[in-house]
Amino acid sequence: MKSLDEKIARIRSDSNCTDFILADAKDADMAFGLAATGRNGDRARTLAEYRQQMRDNVSQGLIDIMLMSASSNDLLTLNERIFDGSPVTPAVRANDSTDIWLPTGGLYANQPSRPFRTASINHAMCGKADCGPDERRRGADLGLYSITLNNCPTRDLETLAAYRDFRREAERKGFRHFLEVFNPNAPMQAIANIGRFVNDSIARALAGVSGGGRPLFLKIAYNGPEAMEALTSYDPSLIVGILGGAAGTTYDAFLQLQEAKKYGARAALYGRMINNSEHQLTFIKHLRWLADGAAHDAADLVRSYHNELATVGVSPRRSLAEDLQATPRESSYDAT
Repeated sequence: MKSLDEKIARIRSDSNCTDFILADAKDADMAFGLAATGRNGDRARTLAEYRQQMRDNVSQGLIDIMLMSASSNDLLTLNERIFDGSPVTPAVRANDSTDIWLPTGGLYANQPSRPFRTASINHAMCGKADCGPDERRRGADLGLYSITLNNCPTRDLETLAAYRDFRREAERKGFRHFLEVFNPNAPMQAIANIGRFVNDSIARALAGVSGGGRPLFLKIAYNGPEAMEALTSYDPSLIVGILGGAAGTTYDAFLQLQEAKKYGARAALYGRMINNSEHQLTFIKHLRWLADGAAHDAADLVRSYHNELATVGVSPRRSLAEDLQATPRESSYDAT
């Protein structure tokens, strides 16, 4: 049994359990193109190197989910079978709405989000357009579906209708999903309380969804203690997770996880934070300690992380003093 399934079952049966879901989001090639892979020293990583990091992080076994593009899933899940016998669950980014189209020089992220899906459920599950009943478990049976609502009836109606259609197809095919709700990327007018707007949008959108159509859990920006606590206390059956956002300092990553967990989050999905770390395996190990309660203080973890970097012979990009600073960051996909 995958660690994700075990944790979901325990959380649903006992809201006071301490289980926490941790995911590595390596789906950025569906957003940034060449910049998705990050850097290896003074040069950009190749896609092959990016995928090698996926293999290494899955092999370590400390994450619960590896989120990938459909093309990476085709290679690693369907062909190489790296998840066979692993506690890690493969997942695919199931849609790529226009607010995450981020080519260099592109303007899409400045326009209200519109729905679009490059990936198909069948290709995620069996690698081809039509899956036989016995083929659907060959690949990934879990996907991330993201929506961005902008307080614009026309655009939001289009977004929610596309999500409805996806849910229906996914349920018929036995494809599970978790729902990512981004903060508005281009609202019609300023929204005074973004956290409340997102929370209300989630509650309203899911009130009409029952049974097998409901998401396994949520992935949202951490909009502060009040917003997180309000959502998790409103409906304890919702498993709420946070997205990482821009990388920032190591302290930013650990502090965000520490705070979100304190106020009710039960999952964290970190992409750029993991990918831009000096040594991903060491970074993930420290995230796991914090997520599981083996460590409790973000600053102490930063010090531990720097000590272990020295042990593995990796030079930190920042001094310890600099890496212990909290910095302003953005949660949107196009944030730097």
